[in-house]
Amino acid sequence: MTRLASFGSSYPRAADAIALASGVLLCLAFAPVGWFPLAFVCPALLFVLWHGATPARAAWRGFLFGLGLFGLGASWVYVSLHNFGNMAAPLAGLATFFFVAILAVSPALAGWAQARLARGHEDDPGLVHYFLVLPALWVLQEWLRGAFLSGFPWLHLGYSQIDTLLAGFAPWLGVYGVSLVTAMVAAALSAALLRPARVWRAAAILIVAVTLLGYALGRVEWSVPADGALRVALVQGNVPLRIKWAARYRDEIVARYLARSRTALDADLVVWPEAAVPAYLDETGGLRAELRMLAGSSQTAFLTGIVERERGRHYNSVLLVSRDGEATYRKRHLVPFGEYLPLKPWLQWLLDYLQIPMSDFTPGPPVQAALAVKGQKLGISVCYEDAFGEEVIRTLPTASVLVNVSEDAWFGDSLAPHQRLQMARMRALETARPMVRSANTGPSAVIDHRGVVLARSQQFEELVLRAEVVPRAGVTPYVRVGNLLVVILALFLVVAGWGWRRTRP
Repeated sequence: MTRLASFGSSYPRAADAIALASGVLLCLAFAPVGWFPLAFVCPALLFVLWHGATPARAAWRGFLFGLGLFGLGASWVYVSLHNFGNMAAPLAGLATFFFVAILAVSPALAGWAQARLARGHEDDPGLVHYFLVLPALWVLQEWLRGAFLSGFPWLHLGYSQIDTLLAGFAPWLGVYGVSLVTAMVAAALSAALLRPARVWRAAAILIVAVTLLGYALGRVEWSVPADGALRVALVQGNVPLRIKWAARYRDEIVARYLARSRTALDADLVVWPEAAVPAYLDETGGLRAELRMLAGSSQTAFLTGIVERERGRHYNSVLLVSRDGEATYRKRHLVPFGEYLPLKPWLQWLLDYLQIPMSDFTPGPPVQAALAVKGQKLGISVCYEDAFGEEVIRTLPTASVLVNVSEDAWFGDSLAPHQRLQMARMRALETARPMVRSANTGPSAVIDHRGVVLARSQQFEELVLRAEVVPRAGVTPYVRVGNLLVVILALFLVVAGWGWRRTRP
């Protein structure tokens, strides 16, 4: 056992500080920086600091790690609340801190649980604990965070590996499966640091094995071209939020989108961003007539975000206008506090204070008819929905192309738009489908079925991004079972590790 094994107990405050710093550094593994090796190194340091710690101390270090990770990685929440939500800076800072603290509870729970499972063998919990139990607990805390109170599936370890061989696990087990093998590599590193003489060979074998397996799994083609290429044009309006919902700018904004769209009438599909039209659907008769005329003369279909109202309810919707008529999709997974208010009777004052326009929506029905262009079904998602793999696969295997419309102006010039594009790439890889993503302030992007960005816009520019995508048909294992398989696997590993520990003297 090296001196590292006793570092946490000998220098508790220094160890706590390293846990916090490791969480901060882990943010650099994700977009836009993309230093993916930090996704192995930073959790490995945390696992080392958990060695020999009491459950309470391990939970505290997990919490500090989470504060660092989400304090930097989700710092855009402050931007949204203060810069665009009209919240005073001190209150926005306090709200962001509490939000980050809630998120930090999940790695704290993982730390507490692993310490409880290691109790009685704190000095030598064994390879099973490091190679299997720690990665499984890590994935379970990510999954719980992605599901609790509508979910916040941000900064999962797996996203950092989108450009590595470990991404080959994505079509099989989704982003949580990639997180699992990433955490396995981190745990193997931590075990090798603690017991290099006994463990380094086993750790090296595990790391090489999962890397080669990821390479092999990634070579499987789960989908085939469904038809010829679909020409797409993504209109990035770059409309500032401060004017978007002001009635006097409505005609100017619509004219901006129409002017850009008329330059792309050779495309099969023109896509405008989320709520690109700052009006209710029932107020847009003139615009829809104009789009129907353009669709009829050019055979171009138009897809735009728009708000619907019906019997006192509001929906964050997507409207398709083509020569075949009109159809809509209504967003199912709403953003808490941004699109609906949890515990509304008690928190209505908060919504009144923030004065966020269009922030009281009703979710769309779970099952909706797929929108179609040139015989190809589209898997539609609106903004936040594409952060949830389990939401995206609802449209499969029917859909041959994924489409996301977003309003990323809420995030300003922060980390969030880049993180969201990275998540969109993972959705394409999980489903073996191309994705087109139209964002008001960018980056808009066209992504192929392997998660590779084919075309990408600059942020904060008004433009039309043009590309071709090839619709795909086929079903990945992840599309068939979703997150169920990896969650069951993680639970099995934890139970197996607990059973194995009980057999040890």
